[in-house]
Amino acid sequence: MVASVNDPDRRIPFEQVFNFRDLGGYAGEDGRTVRWRRLFRADGLNRLQPEEEETFAALGIATVVDLRTIDEAEHGGRFPTHVWDVTYRHLPLFDVLPDWPEDIGDPALYLAQRYLEMYATGHDTIVTMFELLADEASYPLVFHCAAGKDRTGIIAALVLDVLGVASDVIAGDYALSHEAMERLTLWAREQQGVFMPSRRPVPSAAIAARRETMVEFLDVLRRRSGGGDGMLASLGLDASVGPLVRSQLLEGA
Repeated sequence: MVASVNDPDRRIPFEQVFNFRDLGGYAGEDGRTVRWRRLFRADGLNRLQPEEEETFAALGIATVVDLRTIDEAEHGGRFPTHVWDVTYRHLPLFDVLPDWPEDIGDPALYLAQRYLEMYATGHDTIVTMFELLADEASYPLVFHCAAGKDRTGIIAALVLDVLGVASDVIAGDYALSHEAMERLTLWAREQQGVFMPSRRPVPSAAIAARRETMVEFLDVLRRRSGGGDGMLASLGLDASVGPLVRSQLLEGA
């Protein structure tokens, strides 16, 4: 059954992980639906608490993909594989946290441009990610970064696009991070040294998750590559990858 962006089954609460969500339930290609409890997106899974073992274990996660930089993983810690037996893959989308300019102008357009830059520099990670998603042994899979909005949002958008999910739905899923970012920001203010320090503070306007940002990112990407399988081909992936990913993540019809 097709579900809305705000379906209550989508959000999975953890004490210090604020943006853990299921990507299931969305309408995809050929009348099929994205399978529930198969693919998840999240923020820093290094912050999972020991008492949350049963909640996380119930999801049956087989693969954790960490999109943070090496420095972030060393600073904040990696996923606790000694607590949960999963395959952990560290696949940074870029090597060094970028600086923020003093004036970002239109925040939606600025972030969309930054996402396009991350897409370009993260070529190898994106290719590996889709190779994982084409393999049944990878599932259930969760991918995450520090806040679960930007790097995670890019990967989520690319996957949903390949699955044939409509742009407005992809943008709506991205925008769900707005409320999570508010809670994460409030929590982080009470902590000391939770995140890697940046040379310039992150502008408050850049913390928001605006639908317009994702719409712009997808529009430009589709103009350049055609989106979906065209995007996969532009990355150098075999033509079999798209159908394999859809066979793993879509059901019905």
